[in-house]
Amino acid sequence: MGKYDYLIVGSGLFGATFAYCAHISGKRCFVIDKRPHLGVNIYFSPTIIPTSEVRDTVINVHKYGAHIFHTNNKKVWDFVNSIVEFNRYTNSPIANYKGKLYNLPFNMNTFHQMWGVNTPEEAKAKIEEQKAEAVAALNGREPQNLEEQALCLVGKDIFYTLIKEYTEKQWGRKCTELPAFIIKRLPVRMVFDNNYFNDRYQGIPIGGYNKLIEGLFEEIETKTDVDFFQSEYKDWQKIADRLVFTGAIDEYFDFCFGKLDWRTVSFKTRIENSPNYQGNAVVNYTSHEKPYTRVIEHKHFEMFGQDIYECPKTVVSEEYSTEYKPGMEPYYPVNDDRNNLLVERYRELAHQEGIIFPEELTYMSKEAEWKGASVLFGGRLAEYKYYDMAPIIEKVLTLWRTDD
Repeated sequence: MGKYDYLIVGSGLFGATFAYCAHISGKRCFVIDKRPHLGVNIYFSPTIIPTSEVRDTVINVHKYGAHIFHTNNKKVWDFVNSIVEFNRYTNSPIANYKGKLYNLPFNMNTFHQMWGVNTPEEAKAKIEEQKAEAVAALNGREPQNLEEQALCLVGKDIFYTLIKEYTEKQWGRKCTELPAFIIKRLPVRMVFDNNYFNDRYQGIPIGGYNKLIEGLFEEIETKTDVDFFQSEYKDWQKIADRLVFTGAIDEYFDFCFGKLDWRTVSFKTRIENSPNYQGNAVVNYTSHEKPYTRVIEHKHFEMFGQDIYECPKTVVSEEYSTEYKPGMEPYYPVNDDRNNLLVERYRELAHQEGIIFPEELTYMSKEAEWKGASVLFGGRLAEYKYYDMAPIIEKVLTLWRTDD
């Protein structure tokens, strides 16, 4: 038997929640991560702002972009709040199109700003009129690309003002070159409600996501600055009975079928000599006039009311979307035909080598379910799937049956 029950590669939410659940189930875990910190993309970088002669204020900077936790699952919400208390932040982004502001998501505030309508009936009539124009232009055929699909879902005004150029900046491709299936539906809300999520619970850990990660790893042995593939731990059988791998599936197999495509983001962060730079945590820039996709003002995630002004400066980040290149951190899988076929080849190879995925397990502690496997792939990189934070935690809690 190895020293540990599990070697876990990657300290994101899949690896962290897995380690926590394994530990409370009596298992021994060792977690490694190639970055110099734990938490992967939810890591916060604290910025200290001198507030007075006697105290400083810390602004927690979302180093890898805005992360807002949201869920309808009370079990998941209670779980994360048992580790660290969450605040009451509500995600209500603003869109800036050539200097004019619109509320997001698409709701009655948006429609009033765009058309001057005041009632749901007026807004619905305007949208239906423009949708009908788009459908008629197809002459009976199905939408062939994202642009045609979106026009049929919300009409030309919303599409050209709030979707088209923003999406092109995100994906680095014209909307006419993106597949229609990327947008299956575009919710429009006939209420004056700027809450971006419909979930019952949402917020951000008080003190930042580092508090959540520190809590999950409190009694777990961890090591950072370790590249699994370039380290002694690649021969993981020498130190552990099983491997939980949350890195990239194509890298695990040395890119034998070719490299999967990713989109990634980069940031230009600065301190502004103002207590309140844009009045909102997130402002999306939906035209090509600005090269960035959005501007994040970090203090608004955790400071409310007068607290905003008691800190005389603020930290803002411009977010840029770009094609992934070696050395960058992959963010979003590119689920087009090429990549979907390629990842299926890697999944088939994984199965041939006795590797399992989370959906193939229903109870971690039942040896029979492992069917002799000793490697588990999990998380967005290993599964080549985009996940919000809550579903990742829910998936791991389900595996460990923490409510039994």
